[in-house]
Amino acid sequence: MALLPLKELYLACLYCTKCDLHKTKTHMVFGEGNLRAKVMFVGEGPGKDEDLQGRPFVGRAGQLLNKMLEDVGLKREEVYIANVVKCRPPNNRVPLQSEVDACLPYLRNQVAIIAPKIIVCLGATAAKAIIDKNFKITAMRGQWFERKGVKIIATYHPAAILRDPEKLEPAMEDFKKIKEELDKLS
Repeated sequence: MALLPLKELYLACLYCTKCDLHKTKTHMVFGEGNLRAKVMFVGEGPGKDEDLQGRPFVGRAGQLLNKMLEDVGLKREEVYIANVVKCRPPNNRVPLQSEVDACLPYLRNQVAIIAPKIIVCLGATAAKAIIDKNFKITAMRGQWFERKGVKIIATYHPAAILRDPEKLEPAMEDFKKIKEELDKLS
């Protein structure tokens, strides 16, 4: 897929029929934030609240993400937030590999437009799509990787933290690493 400008990319996602997720979505969830962000957060896919509002991370997991950002001195308006898949999988199931494969070119195009210095994979699905298909979130979170001059790190998805609050402390350690790396870039 050739690189598309932002408006054309948005429309390509809006009218996409490459997988069956478009048949059950309420809204396509493109992504949002600072188009010049140094940090880009990538989640798995839209949940119920995101599907209803057409915005990423607006439900309980999004509220937790906002708090985690605040706790390390970042504002949501400073970062860019997207997902691996742009349409909600039924019943919030993990996206199928075919769905990830269909949507990945859109995410890569978003990354090219935003040109972040740091990409944060929120959860295993994002880490498997971006870092390595065999990524193990518990064993490998908090480690830095680098691709084409971009630093990449994975941490627990806020929804996973809501299900298991013991994941909050290690995730916050990762967020502190992200902020330290960002401060080095400034």
